[in-house]
Amino acid sequence: MAARLQPGFALALLIWAASAQAYPLGGYPATGILRLEAYRLAQQGKVRGPQQPKGALLSLDQTDIRLARRPLLELPASDPRLNAELTSFLGEEADRYGIAVVDVSDPENPRYGEIRGSYRANPGSVGKLMVAIAVFQALADLYPDDVAARLAVLKNSMVTADEFILTDGHEVPIWDTGNPAIQYRRLQIGDRANLWAYLDWMLSASSNAAASMVMRELMLIVRFGRGYPVEPEQARAFFKKTPKQELADLLSRSLVEPVGRNGLNTEELRQGSFFTARGKQIVPGTSSHATPRELMRFLVRLEQGRIVDEASSREIKRLLYMTQRRIRFASSPALYDAAVYFKSGSLFRCEPEPGYTCRQYQGNVENMMNSAAIVEAPAGNHRLHYLVTVMSNVLRRNSAVEHQTFATRLHRLIEGYHGGALNKR
Repeated sequence: MAARLQPGFALALLIWAASAQAYPLGGYPATGILRLEAYRLAQQGKVRGPQQPKGALLSLDQTDIRLARRPLLELPASDPRLNAELTSFLGEEADRYGIAVVDVSDPENPRYGEIRGSYRANPGSVGKLMVAIAVFQALADLYPDDVAARLAVLKNSMVTADEFILTDGHEVPIWDTGNPAIQYRRLQIGDRANLWAYLDWMLSASSNAAASMVMRELMLIVRFGRGYPVEPEQARAFFKKTPKQELADLLSRSLVEPVGRNGLNTEELRQGSFFTARGKQIVPGTSSHATPRELMRFLVRLEQGRIVDEASSREIKRLLYMTQRRIRFASSPALYDAAVYFKSGSLFRCEPEPGYTCRQYQGNVENMMNSAAIVEAPAGNHRLHYLVTVMSNVLRRNSAVEHQTFATRLHRLIEGYHGGALNKR
């Protein structure tokens, strides 16, 4: 609760997953996200935890939006050469991908390529980006001229996990000051942290439980305005006594409308429902979908500082900065020295098939993998700067590996456009 500060495996296997930590490690004093302090101390050997690649060690002031001076930049005409290269990477499976790439290494001469840019599918955990937009828009609506007040709400509002988290299989990093090691487990009813930490768990560990708690808080922010955070009893009563249609309308107003207000097409980019089964039972939702092109428009506007405003865009981008284990697209060895701002999501389903064994990310009915990334290489220098969205549904093949391979080929291609390879690992 928010409070003031004081079926059978073979028949259907669905996994919405994306596990990778975000936000610069120096961000603990500003945000109160304990995970950041734990990971910072792990780099010094003071806490047992993962070591970071070179590209994940930027300071807070080094993680920033990069296209603020190009506020009028829109997606340029598609480059036939880049399109041909992208198609060659995919081979015979090209018709199962939707891809958009913008190379802004030379911001005065951007290069754009896409394959099936209007391909439309459920975004999976990439839809959590829409939750982030909505939260920062709601705070900006409350405090339009006071960024410090918005960030204070995130830092000082405590959230306690309740039934909205049921049920989720994602583990999140849990750490308390003085503990010798970071613990990884699912969120449990009663877990308490500030709203910043829940945003971090939502976008870094891709916790569906955390996402549903953030969405719950979002609705309370929109409903109660500057009366947020509300007492736990008041929040419980609100969700219990409010008619479901009113809750559904509030969810749409809180979550869907802000996407359109930020210049994005909600027919092509929308998160319409909670991420947990219990959340969907309490608050009815609608469908969710995305296209590679509209996801790319989101990334461009984020880099321009046009998602809510520059301050909000900067914080959302920082929430996407990877500062732990890199996965899928972001796990490419070619990106070791790069700063990667990343979100991914997946869904796979299996059914019995002779000679086929159902495995993670290798579904034979559905095998969706979605990635959205901003790459700056090398980190802190960003001689290369490009944005990419990938949505795929390649059956029976490990889509995590496919995205990693695509990332390597794309990075080498972008290097070639700008004078050859950077320092390689």
